[in-house]
Amino acid sequence: MDSAGEGLELFRFADQGQSVAVVVHGEAPRMVSGEAFYDAAIVLESDFVRGRVRLVLSMADLDAWERGLGELEAGEGIEWPARDRSARVDVIPDDPVLVTVHDAPSTGVEVCVPVDVAEGWLEENWGRLRRVREVLSVLAGYPARDGDHRAGQKPAD
Repeated sequence: MDSAGEGLELFRFADQGQSVAVVVHGEAPRMVSGEAFYDAAIVLESDFVRGRVRLVLSMADLDAWERGLGELEAGEGIEWPARDRSARVDVIPDDPVLVTVHDAPSTGVEVCVPVDVAEGWLEENWGRLRRVREVLSVLAGYPARDGDHRAGQKPAD
């Protein structure tokens, strides 16, 4: 987890004025029918609005984010996590990147943030995914193996 004890970022889209991130908390997972679930939050900060929306993530959600990063890399927009059970983000890789946070199941509020991301934003988010997979695998008692894309490494082309 980070030095402030806030959690570990799964992804971050940021510029000097605003950011949208998903922060995964480092508590032991809740096990439901053999599947581990982790507490997380979508965190949006700008000069205009600030908000935090609770999420519960599984390793399947990390798999979906991995596919989403590949789609973003190909210039395609994504919706993640793609379920009606929780808040979600839509990301459109334009210039600037458009990130919309939806709190549909709870408040119905949606906030769209145009983010002028820095060069290398995709690589940074691949690294964040890798780190989250490593930490969550250890918390669940399944250490990630080096070179395993399921540990969050970008798959080879």
